[in-house]
Amino acid sequence: MRQPRRYHEPPRHYRGRQYHPRRGWSPGVSLLGIGLLAAILGGGWAVATPKQKDTALRAAERFTIDTGAVRARAPQEGDYWRGCDDARAAGTAPIYRGEPGYREGMDGDNDGIACEPYH
Repeated sequence: MRQPRRYHEPPRHYRGRQYHPRRGWSPGVSLLGIGLLAAILGGGWAVATPKQKDTALRAAERFTIDTGAVRARAPQEGDYWRGCDDARAAGTAPIYRGEPGYREGMDGDNDGIACEPYH
């Protein structure tokens, strides 16, 4: 009499098959692609006019400020913010321990960074 299959056993016609994932790009091909992209972008920068370069740099600066990677304004002596919303509005957030304007009351997790962005 035929025995029932257990739940975790694959059907008989699947037993011989194995999964072979597709290999990714080799390091040489990856470096070649990165080099080609850098050459294209670098060549474009070399033929750009000063006005185009200035526009690109301003857009990059706005992007880094909007994403929180760079502050719009460095903290200065005498800075005192009522809260993090005021510091963010002034463009000085995040504020690190030891910088003007840092207070432990603004650092919720006590890691030395007040008014840090949450991701």
